[in-house]
Amino acid sequence: MAALDHRTRINVDFVLEDVCKALSRSGGDHESRKSIAMKLLQAAENGHTTLDDLETIARQAMQELTRKKSA
Repeated sequence: MAALDHRTRINVDFVLEDVCKALSRSGGDHESRKSIAMKLLQAAENGHTTLDDLETIARQAMQELTRKKSA
């Protein structure tokens, strides 16, 4: 895993916290949060480091988790 610069780490942490607020209301768990975090880190390593990019990726991951849980 490549080292991320300080600003990118802050962006990833911010987006993860923001998106996972909804998980706590819907019975989120550690595994869900971990899954979203891994997708964010992979995206950041691939150059998607802006708040907008990371938020889009996190929200897509959240939707994917929601679909899996409802299936």
